[in-house]
Amino acid sequence: MGNPYVIIGTGAAGIAAAERLRLFKPEASIQMLSTDEYSHSRCMLHKFLSGERDEKGIAFAPEDFFEKKKIFWGKGQTVKGIDPQKKQVLLEQGYLPYEKLLIATGSVYGIPPIPGFRTAANVFGFRDLSDAQKMNTAILEWDAKHVFIVGSGLVGLDVAYALLERGIQVTIAEMADRVMPLQTDAVSAKAYQELFEKAGAAFRLGIGASGSVIDDQNRITAVKLSNGEEIACDFVVCAAGVRPNLAFLEGSGIKTERGIVVDEFMRTSDPDIYAAGDVTALSGIWPNAMEQGRIAAANMSGQQMKYTDTFCIKNTVNFFGLTMLSVGEVEPKEEGSQVFTRECRNAYQKVIVRDGVVKGVQLQGDISYSGFWQYLIKNQIDISKLLEKKSVFEIGYGDFYGLDDLGEYCYC
Repeated sequence: MGNPYVIIGTGAAGIAAAERLRLFKPEASIQMLSTDEYSHSRCMLHKFLSGERDEKGIAFAPEDFFEKKKIFWGKGQTVKGIDPQKKQVLLEQGYLPYEKLLIATGSVYGIPPIPGFRTAANVFGFRDLSDAQKMNTAILEWDAKHVFIVGSGLVGLDVAYALLERGIQVTIAEMADRVMPLQTDAVSAKAYQELFEKAGAAFRLGIGASGSVIDDQNRITAVKLSNGEEIACDFVVCAAGVRPNLAFLEGSGIKTERGIVVDEFMRTSDPDIYAAGDVTALSGIWPNAMEQGRIAAANMSGQQMKYTDTFCIKNTVNFFGLTMLSVGEVEPKEEGSQVFTRECRNAYQKVIVRDGVVKGVQLQGDISYSGFWQYLIKNQIDISKLLEKKSVFEIGYGDFYGLDDLGEYCYC
């Protein structure tokens, strides 16, 4: 049968690739490798940390997926390197040959160079199930009451939300002047900040961590802030800054920049090695990662398919029942932009238009019927003529029934 098709990583890109590869290669040997022993949704990690679900409860692939698809899954297998000349994946013990290889190892968290943070025993990240498991063990064994979180992005607030659900006090430090600075503006950020504060969270905005107090067990007992304040804590979570997980590629010759460099076929600088998902630094969006995995699998099996969906500035948020969709620019990036806002008791809407083209949308409180906004931004559709007739907030699906293949309106 020959060497197997090997996929490193059982996240969104890896699972989607495996499913598609089996479709195109019904008899081929397919092997997947992962450090974690559970295939899980990173978006659901906070539900595990909060205690709402167990490891199986945050899986996004059916429990019988690997058996049904006849895919061998090497659980708890950490990849140490790749030898493209010998076409081998190097493991902690031994190696695995491959016919074609897909790297879908996602991203890893970084620990900032704050004194004590990189050496203390109680500093955690929150990218994988193993991170959440370590944190859960620390909570139980140390009877944690207060946690310090670095970063108020989506990951930081996910951690905070989960810990608050368990009755643990959290303090969140953020260098920016608002929470979720990449997804919100001042208005939408304030709404989320107030909800977290009502639940018991404390924020330190525009302030960074500058040092730490460490006990004789090599644990941080307090974090020193740049304003001179000290915040006592039982452990620290670093939720600011991630990078593609590609340290194991050192010496392989595979070309990397911010992430693994791939062409339109998701192929790396080695013709038998492909990459998909966060490790490519193309997109951090779940659907995009899955599509990249499918495209890579198709090409690994001899098809000719191109990946073209490089638009990735999209986030959907839901904390305490308050939903928000943020697509494109949060604040106008160039002069001459028009900014339209509309606010009522339970909703906030913001649209950024430049040269007749929608560049960014925020919908908070009600994100229904929002698909056309994503289409307009992604495809750079000119809405100038519509804006001559109606408010930007009156635009809807019905306005685009007459849109032709060139993106122009066919007015009667």
